[in-house]
Amino acid sequence: MGQFINKGNFNFKRVINSKFVDKSELIDFFNSKIEDYETFVCVSRPRRFGKSLAAKMMYAYYDKSCDSRELFQNLKISQMPSFEKHLNKYPTIYLDLTKFAVRGNAEGLTKVQYMDKTVREDIKKHYSFTERPSDNLMDVLTDINERTGEQFIFIIDEWDCLVRDDSEEVSQEYVNWLRTMFKCDQADQVFALVYMTGILPIIKVETHSALNNFKEFSMVNPGATAPFYGFTKSEVEVLCKKFDMDLESMERAYDGYIIGSEKSMFNPNSVIQSIEFRNYISYWGKTASYSSIESYIKIDADNVREKIISMLYGESVPVQVISFRNDMKRVEDSDDVLTLLIHLGYLSYNPENSTCFIPNTEVGGEFQLTIRQSDWSEVSRAMKESFELVTETINMNAEYVAKAFDKFHFEASSILVFNNENSMACAIRLAYFSAQAYYHIFRELPTGKGFADMVFVPLKKSNKPAIVVEFKYDKDAEGAIAQIYKKNYPEKLRGLARDIVLVGVNYDLKASTHEVIFDVIRNGK
Repeated sequence: MGQFINKGNFNFKRVINSKFVDKSELIDFFNSKIEDYETFVCVSRPRRFGKSLAAKMMYAYYDKSCDSRELFQNLKISQMPSFEKHLNKYPTIYLDLTKFAVRGNAEGLTKVQYMDKTVREDIKKHYSFTERPSDNLMDVLTDINERTGEQFIFIIDEWDCLVRDDSEEVSQEYVNWLRTMFKCDQADQVFALVYMTGILPIIKVETHSALNNFKEFSMVNPGATAPFYGFTKSEVEVLCKKFDMDLESMERAYDGYIIGSEKSMFNPNSVIQSIEFRNYISYWGKTASYSSIESYIKIDADNVREKIISMLYGESVPVQVISFRNDMKRVEDSDDVLTLLIHLGYLSYNPENSTCFIPNTEVGGEFQLTIRQSDWSEVSRAMKESFELVTETINMNAEYVAKAFDKFHFEASSILVFNNENSMACAIRLAYFSAQAYYHIFRELPTGKGFADMVFVPLKKSNKPAIVVEFKYDKDAEGAIAQIYKKNYPEKLRGLARDIVLVGVNYDLKASTHEVIFDVIRNGK
């Protein structure tokens, strides 16, 4: 068994277990690329979205040094016409770039030179002829192809590791190496398929991809790869039923990603961890730390802070993803920041209206952590006090709630602008941030004869009352309560909660204070 070639199928055998979700139809997609001579493919997704597992699966399928028929015979790919045609037919190279990201060498070679040399030496062990001293890896593979007629499958996992985390000099040398390998005249003949995975799409040089012969499938443009990275809702439903887990809790914690045609995608690593440990906590921090986004959300170009805060209280914000150069070292404006966070998995992107949002409570918790450890002290304090605000709202403590709104308004005014009902509603949504632990929270929910400003629908297991909040700006709180009744907002909530708490809020512009009054509908009546 080789280190980079002829690795066999052992690694894929290890991942087929009771929690394995069959994504083998992806192989049929790549088989179609081989047959259509679309040789070069790059798929980018966030950490722990199944990229490496897919790479191991593909290696086990294509590698000619092993027999993987039994391994795949009960998977979906075995029922597809392309299965037999390409099964274990190619010399296959697997290169995990993370192994070279921090590895030094005693030969005085750069990381890229050392990588090229190490892979060459491993391949040389499996072919009888001797490479020339001046050969680089592409020369060696070209020589093998000319002598044997064999075409290679080349899989590069975490392709962007040296681009994301290393110096400009190393990044440039590495990108040049990729061009030497995959944009030379011999590449189409030498490779049947080149599959690269990473967090970022291929870096852009000016307005074009540095490797523009690659077909790219990313978080913002996944194409046919959409269902194969991450878990779909139907897949999570099966897992929840099999392992007796609560689907609603899974959805709140780990769902929320829109990936192309898939409107409900879950973080697969977190789902599996949740099943393993029988809880619904955040596992995001085990794969990425708050420091990975801290420096970016501190960039205040184009009101990055205000946009992040808007998303924390459940809003979507516009984003233009096309201008991002896929380079973490060149992040200049809010569109760059937001697009980068989409690729990193901290935000979800809706291509239908070109907006982004925080997908779930797991990721929302990472933003909270970042805010607590940054200089956003006003917002951080408001979040900490939010649990008590929820409690006092349920208790209908008008004096406490009004003072809490006044305090939050004052502390957050350095970041948020309060100039109409909508901005006030956004601010109050943030003040109620902790309510997400007990409620589904909706802005502008269609209820009865109109749209309620804010509605809190209790989770099945929370045993909390429903809450309807109506805002007025420089008017009166009684009018807010009257509107709730006049437009019959509570009608849609009957049967979803035992009681419905009605909250009327008015902001007095001249006094800079809030007036709050309550009413309640008991036992759904």
